[in-house]
Order: sequence, then C-alpha cells, then structure tokens
Amino acid sequence: MKIALTGASGLVGRFLLRGLASRGHEVVALGRRPANGAEWRGWQLGETAPLDGCDALVHAAFSHLPGRYRGGEGDDSEGFLRLNRDGSLRLFKEAQAVGLGRIVFLSSRAVYGDYPPGTELTEDLPPRPDTLYGEMKWAVEQELSALAGPGFATASLRATGVYGPGPDHKWRGLFETFLANKPVAPRVATELHGDDLAAAVALLLEASEASLAPRSFNASDIRLDRRDLLERVARIAGQGGALPERADASRVSAMRCDRLRELGWRPRDMEGLDAALREML
Repeated sequence: MKIALTGASGLVGRFLLRGLASRGHEVVALGRRPANGAEWRGWQLGETAPLDGCDALVHAAFSHLPGRYRGGEGDDSEGFLRLNRDGSLRLFKEAQAVGLGRIVFLSSRAVYGDYPPGTELTEDLPPRPDTLYGEMKWAVEQELSALAGPGFATASLRATGVYGPGPDHKWRGLFETFLANKPVAPRVATELHGDDLAAAVALLLEASEASLAPRSFNASDIRLDRRDLLERVARIAGQGGALPERADASRVSAMRCDRLRELGWRPRDMEGLDAALREML
C-alpha cells in the first residue's frame, strides 16, 4: 500500500514512518522538511495536499508551540484551530476527492477531558474535552467520521503519551536532570512505545472496512511512575540522583484498548521498557 503520512519528521511521526515501512508499505512523507526513508512532498497544514498515487492517508501532523500539546495554541487560538481543525478537514476532503480508500487520524486521550481522576476510560465513554487541544481533536474526529462511507474507511486513534528511542526523545531532559542529581518532581502517567503506536496504525490500515465501524480506538499501554522509571535508569546507567516520591496512581485515568486488542494488537507492556531505556541512554 502507498501511504501518505503527514508529520513524518516529528517525534511521533518517525515511529509511524519506520513501522509502516518495515511492514512493506511505501510511505510518502508530506511535510515542511524531508523525513529519512521516504519520498518527500512539500506540504503544510492548510495547503492543498499532493496525494496523487497514494492509497491511504495517516494524518499525524499538528501545529503547536514547541514542546506543548495541551496549551499548544499559546495566545492564538483562532490560528491554532484554523490550521489544525480546518486544515485537517480540508486534507480529509481532498483525500476523499482523489479516491484514497482509507484515513487514520492521530487523535489523543485529551478528548476524554474532565472525567474524574481515576476514571477507567473506555471507548464508549462520551468525550468531554476540557482544553482547546482536546476540543480540536474531538471536532476533527467527528468531521472525519461523517465522511466515512462504502469504499472510504476512517478511524481515529486516541493515543496516550508516546515514548521511545531517538535523539530528542520525550524523557531526555528528565534523565539529564536526574543523572545530574537535581530534584525531580513526582509524577505518574500512562505511556505507549512509539513502535506499538505504529503497529496500531498499521492494523487500522490493513483491517477490514467493517472492523473500523466504531471509528475511534484507544491506544495506551503502561501506567508508569517516575520513581519506577528512574530506578530503571539508575540501574542501567550505573548512576543517578535522589528518586522522587511515588505519585498517587489512583488519580490516573487509564484507557482500556478493547477495540485494538480485538484486532490482535498487543503492546509490549513493562517488559519492553528496559530495552527502550537502554537505547535512550
């Protein structure tokens, strides 16, 4: 399958590119800069997309302030929505018009929003976003779902925080702080290896059209306390600073991923974390 991938050079997109290519798909990277291992076509959100010759689209591009997702609009909420919400809808309609058969959109757990801490986030819970980021992702999900029909399958993947090896991985600053024996604040969060996210995207691209009927799919794996994470870092690196206090895990709302698991998706769980950490360190 020839797949157009937006955001291929980003923190998450690089996992998607590698994962799709490793499964034999031909990837066309749409973005502002080239991505290693793929044909590159210059494009950015809001522009007409060069989709000719492609069979499917994976949309992972996202315009935001550097390093910020929730709150990534800064002081320009209108511009944020124009690029991310309206630009995405334009992209989807263009894909439909040129005859692509399938779209997978990278959404976020932020669509669940203000459920009480500790709520089990199942895929049948109505979204209740409480940030502009979550509202935007939920709006795009609905717009995409409305386009679906025979021969044009769509799916939105509600991903949690993504970790994995790379020169600019998400924990780089945290590890540097810890290894320099500086204080680290307690925190616990849900995490997903980028390669497992790529496997989920590949499943949604390759599954039958009927199996995508739910339209939205949760993608999450481990609940990880910083104390446990940094204990592993210290063991692997042979050094480390003071460990933070353990955070209150009962206040973390974990996502159930029943729909992906029904398709055969199996993330690596805690067993895969040490291998990833060795690469990151």
